[in-house]
Amino acid sequence: MLEKRLIGVITVQDGWAVQSIGYRRHRPLGRPEVIAENLDRWGVDEILLLCIDRDAHGGGPDLALLDRICRRGLSTPLVYAGGVRSVEDGVRAVQAGAERIGIDALLHDDPHLAAALAEPLGAQALVAVLPLSVQGGALAWLDHRSRRSTPLPQQLLDVLASGAISEVLLVDWQHEGVHGGFDERLLSLWPMPTLPLIAFGGLSEPAQLRGVLERPNVVAAAVGNFLNHREHAVQRLKQSLAGLPLRAPTHAPLDPARAWS
Repeated sequence: MLEKRLIGVITVQDGWAVQSIGYRRHRPLGRPEVIAENLDRWGVDEILLLCIDRDAHGGGPDLALLDRICRRGLSTPLVYAGGVRSVEDGVRAVQAGAERIGIDALLHDDPHLAAALAEPLGAQALVAVLPLSVQGGALAWLDHRSRRSTPLPQQLLDVLASGAISEVLLVDWQHEGVHGGFDERLLSLWPMPTLPLIAFGGLSEPAQLRGVLERPNVVAAAVGNFLNHREHAVQRLKQSLAGLPLRAPTHAPLDPARAWS
């Protein structure tokens, strides 16, 4: 696996890709499979398919959507998150084409199921999705179904420390969709310095991304809305991050003077 990765995020609601702002407002973008095909062609290192309504509705993983995307013949690894409530759900998502799965609501309801999921899939296939904020100088963990935030429970930290999870997707949900909004205090306050982190939420500008990716425990930065705002956004970001161990852009190099103009 690459030392540092740029992940393209596709947020899905009711089967459609949406622009998500602060876990509250959503604007339609189009068909997820088309956006996945674009991200694959543009050279992101991984694609995260984040189906935000599956946990609340209890519908299980969106296997039909996974099938449509995988039929496109993508070469980029695919992570699926949304509606995974059991070992069976996780296995079905991987069988449908996901290389890895993200778990969110399951960690609130029964965090020890993560260890059971790791048995058939392997810990390398599991990513913990944690929407966090800073409240009173400490981390608070959001349950998006109830909209309530609570301190990180010891039970969750014990599961993360057990090795059942390969990486944590640390989501700044309050600044999701806000240009340059990512709160780096989330990384500084994270209590497990050896657990690999993926930063997500409000990451858009090269200087900000560089600062995040230079942290030793951050193995990837995930970008969603902002990759759809500018033509050649992936290539421009990667060129602007020259010197970091990222896979090179797949298209012809752009003029550096125009890399982020």
